[in-house]
Amino acid sequence: MAGQAGRVGANDLADLAHWVGVASVSSDARRADDVRRSARWLARTMSRTGFPRAEVWETPGLPAVYGCWSAADPDAPVLLVYSHHDVHAVEPSEWHVTAPFAPLRRDGRLYGRGASDAKGQIMCHLWALRARAGPRSAPPVTVKYLIEGEEEIGSVHMADLLSEHAADLEADVVMVSDSMLWSLDEPTVCVVVRGSVTATLTVRGARRDLHSGAVSGAAANAAFELCRLLDLLVDGSGRITLPGLYDAVADPGTVLAGLDSLPFDLTAWLEDTGTFEAAGETGFTVPQRLWTRPSAEVARLTAGRTDAPALGLVPARASADLLFRLVPDQRADRVADQLRAWLDEHRRPGFTYDLEVSSTISDPYRTPCDHPALASLTRAVSHAYGAPARYIGNGGATPAAQLARACDAPVLFFGTGLPGDRWHAAEERVEIEALRLGVRTLACFLGELASEPALRGPAHGRGTSP
Repeated sequence: MAGQAGRVGANDLADLAHWVGVASVSSDARRADDVRRSARWLARTMSRTGFPRAEVWETPGLPAVYGCWSAADPDAPVLLVYSHHDVHAVEPSEWHVTAPFAPLRRDGRLYGRGASDAKGQIMCHLWALRARAGPRSAPPVTVKYLIEGEEEIGSVHMADLLSEHAADLEADVVMVSDSMLWSLDEPTVCVVVRGSVTATLTVRGARRDLHSGAVSGAAANAAFELCRLLDLLVDGSGRITLPGLYDAVADPGTVLAGLDSLPFDLTAWLEDTGTFEAAGETGFTVPQRLWTRPSAEVARLTAGRTDAPALGLVPARASADLLFRLVPDQRADRVADQLRAWLDEHRRPGFTYDLEVSSTISDPYRTPCDHPALASLTRAVSHAYGAPARYIGNGGATPAAQLARACDAPVLFFGTGLPGDRWHAAEERVEIEALRLGVRTLACFLGELASEPALRGPAHGRGTSP
């Protein structure tokens, strides 16, 4: 049982391990039933925790889970917690400590896909509620959960969920629990997340693959042309070459004040992430590059035959999946337009080009620094760690801006992931100590939020009965 002061017991870890064992891979159609099984498991666990209302919300794709547990005080604030129960795809042959969905506890960690991203984070909320409210009493604030099942495939039905269930999702504060800590030794609060634009760029140089013995040296090669474009995408100083991209980029100091004082050990960071060398935009530190500067990545390259030997062919088609991370004060739709303009500048005769921008682009988000809920969370983190908390960012993207607009409420961030947890990679794991600190923080945060005078009194969504 999750007890006082953030205790996480054997039964709690067994529950988490059972859920991690459910292969809720949203990108694999063969796992759709597992995603649904994961949703049902979470709804039942919410009910056992004490939620009077816990239900599975169906979508045209994969289901989300909703829960609501009202505070006894009708003037208490309303907190909406967002996360996701689907997990990233796996390549079982790359896992050696244990199989992806055969959770294993070892050396203070729990291994398995989803242990950190993000099932462990969700369970921290349930354990904190149980520790705070007890089996028969209500929590100090009204708590709502929206745990979607399609985050790993771009939250394709998130807008529909927010629109169709707007009344159920009214809140004074939103908390996104799909983020990372800085370290177990340094208390931090995330206050900014990057946005994202994903796109697929496809180049064609012929109607079909060509035999190199007949055309080599005289026919266009789509792979070479794609590589030329990718080489032009980022210049020698690490700056992205999209026209006007940096016009809206805020100064790092205004995005995260005091960022330069954050302790940073490059050697430890390289070891935790498995990176050979720190790269990126010249003139900026690694934390600045991660949280306050835009980035461009090639996530996948495809050219020629991938199901058989090349057989001396010149590929007619080559494609690249691109990922752009955005920072305050950029807008995703504007960056998508800049990408299209950049491609138009670099087209050449003899090739056709197709750029498909994903519909699930997201804007960056920054928590209002003067909001009382942020002060409540900062106090809770400082209490849990026994030291003052610093502000950091998150290098990934979340639907924070989308949630803020839909709920007309500020968004906070709290997670229990660490840079070394190997999200989206083999041997994903979660540090059990991070879970303990998470429970301690969240239990304290609920009390801090309930006692915040600026968040009490009649307002939309408060006191709604489940």
